[in-house]
Amino acid sequence: MDGKAWGTGMEAVRLIAATKHALARTVALHRVEDIVAETWQAQALAEAIGSHIALHGPVEARAAALGLSEAGGRAALRTGGSRATQLTEVRDPWAALTELAALFGEVGTALVGVAGACEEDAVYWQCIEAIDAADETGDRIGGLLRRLALRAHGGAA
Repeated sequence: MDGKAWGTGMEAVRLIAATKHALARTVALHRVEDIVAETWQAQALAEAIGSHIALHGPVEARAAALGLSEAGGRAALRTGGSRATQLTEVRDPWAALTELAALFGEVGTALVGVAGACEEDAVYWQCIEAIDAADETGDRIGGLLRRLALRAHGGAA
């Protein structure tokens, strides 16, 4: 994401799109360290979205949203500033979580590609750590989506 957007508030889906774009750019350029850094950006974004839904979302989804926030927060941001600090609202939690799930699919694919091709042990283990964190976060996103779906259909979660 270019510097012009920093310092302004953004909606969740726009932040996810910016993160997808940045990840795709780093994958296309084969910048291993930047790919790993973008996965931590995604983690920070999951933490922020989970926190926002835990505070402002439906009561039935708040515990699952807190779990998402905790999963995203376990992976401390490793580089620079976080795009997630720009989050000001989650207009449509379902759309945001669906897009976030897609982002984590892309993150997983990128990390597996990097881990499989890297020749440095330290980078390999960074990728494995990031894959584990992304997998847990993806599971939490899926659980939160299930809660929202049950709520929408009047079922108990």
